[in-house]
Amino acid sequence: MTAIFIKEIVLVAVLVTGLVKLPLSFQALLIMLMDFILTGGALSYLRVASRLLAGHGPNPSEMASRKTALVAGTDIPSLNLASELEKQGYDVVGLLSSRPGMSGRVIRDYVVYFCKSNEDLEKLQWRFGGVDGVFFPRTVMGHDNSDEGDNEISNESDNTKPEEVEPVQQRDRMSLLGHMIKRGFDIGLSSFLLLLFSPVIAVCAIAIKREDGGPVLFVQERIGRGGKPFNIYKFRSMRTDAEAAGTPALYSGEEDPRLTKVGRFLRAHHLDELPQLWNVLRGDMSFIGYRPERQFYIDQIKQYNARYDYLYQIRPGVTSYATLYNGYTDTMEKMLTRLDLDLYYLRNHTIWFDIKVLGLTFLSIVSGKKF
Repeated sequence: MTAIFIKEIVLVAVLVTGLVKLPLSFQALLIMLMDFILTGGALSYLRVASRLLAGHGPNPSEMASRKTALVAGTDIPSLNLASELEKQGYDVVGLLSSRPGMSGRVIRDYVVYFCKSNEDLEKLQWRFGGVDGVFFPRTVMGHDNSDEGDNEISNESDNTKPEEVEPVQQRDRMSLLGHMIKRGFDIGLSSFLLLLFSPVIAVCAIAIKREDGGPVLFVQERIGRGGKPFNIYKFRSMRTDAEAAGTPALYSGEEDPRLTKVGRFLRAHHLDELPQLWNVLRGDMSFIGYRPERQFYIDQIKQYNARYDYLYQIRPGVTSYATLYNGYTDTMEKMLTRLDLDLYYLRNHTIWFDIKVLGLTFLSIVSGKKF
């Protein structure tokens, strides 16, 4: 189905753009020939790829059985419990502490969260997109783990050394075949949308140029897959001296004084993102992923949560699961919340999850939701 879908996109793009200037009889023959080549080629490619990659992807039954968990405590027994839960099929998303000074520390790849009440715990569960269980080691509660439903958290020891336990990395859940299908979809859809929206792109460019005579595109270095830098493209929505002081400054919303009149309109309707279709076609980005950030802010985020590096396993996206629920990030707290949601996306990365995020993004845009 995916191969046929990509093939149809290519054929429609050729017809819509009027690139084929031939008599109808020759056009019909050419379309039949292209249909045969594209369908046969795509199906053969996917069939060979599936054979080569058989056994390399995650077990679907294992994926369905995995649940998320939080572990109370930061001492050795807590880390041992986290390891045991990982073996049982849980994704341990963090450790809970009752000591404010512990918040933000990273112990064996699990970030420590300060939790003093049930309300704090509920906020954490929302940030992770839902947590299936909160587990208490015996040393924390003073009794067996059978009482894990108790939400009281005692003052546990914080003498744990990260190197005492082997780290468990958070890995991308999507199989290699899934990534190949996703990349094919990105290429097909970005090509089609660039052609479809070419008149809109031209109008936006003219409007930006006429307002202040400055550059149409905003080009900025971001960090992408594998930790490699790339240039992201957007329509310029701010004054040319927006960062004249030389210090990176975050976008602070619709009332940001640096926005131009045209830029405010583009931002409100998400039209400033259209040039990123070129980033998707080039392979710098995907339609769905995590929002790429500048190295300046990544360094700050990693001072609180070193797990940011796990995101480098996948391409950044034009939109993301985190953007839907966290919006633009103009504070460090929002950046850390976004990272939690991005890591949740990484752990649950599938084609169907991407389709869900893409659909929700589309509904948010057409309904006028601000994010």
